[in-house]
Amino acid sequence: MRAVRRFSPLLLLLSLFLVSCGSSSSTGTTQCQTYWFDQIGACLPGTWKLLDRTELAQRGVPEDVIIAFQSDESVSGQFPTISVTREPLSTVVTPADYSDATIRSVTVLPSYKLIDQKKVTIDGVSLPVHVFFAQPVSGEPQRRFLQVSTVVGQNGFTITALTPLTVSSTLESEILTILGSITFKAPETTTTK
Repeated sequence: MRAVRRFSPLLLLLSLFLVSCGSSSSTGTTQCQTYWFDQIGACLPGTWKLLDRTELAQRGVPEDVIIAFQSDESVSGQFPTISVTREPLSTVVTPADYSDATIRSVTVLPSYKLIDQKKVTIDGVSLPVHVFFAQPVSGEPQRRFLQVSTVVGQNGFTITALTPLTVSSTLESEILTILGSITFKAPETTTTK
């Protein structure tokens, strides 16, 4: 299956990205501000920053990752990261079918373990947030993933949060806020970065 080959190297690279990027900060209050980034909107808490495609390219992240967000606060020496990948689709696929295929594709990762499934709504479509552990990099610790996928036009999008195994309820809430705020519909008035 194409998706398995696509996600395994991507998750491997994102695991390395989690450890190697970002800077530690312990700023106080977290607030959420809505931004529009070219074709994707999101509400980012105050402790999260945008890593645009230019910065990602400089760090060697594959082209299918179109944008990423990273927390300024480290957890166990790692910086939680959320990436958005885009995959052109050759056939018409529903968001639910694409989500199911994406979930199936990651179940073959080393040390895969399903933790939970939550729900978010992206542009009016209720989709599962697949929460799982996996160890995409041999010799590296297992990671926690929160992943949701959808389809917009002829493209499949997967939003993947990558964290250490144990996270605070505050961090998980921030991640779910970001995942639940994702939109592909441009607002009439926007704040851009």
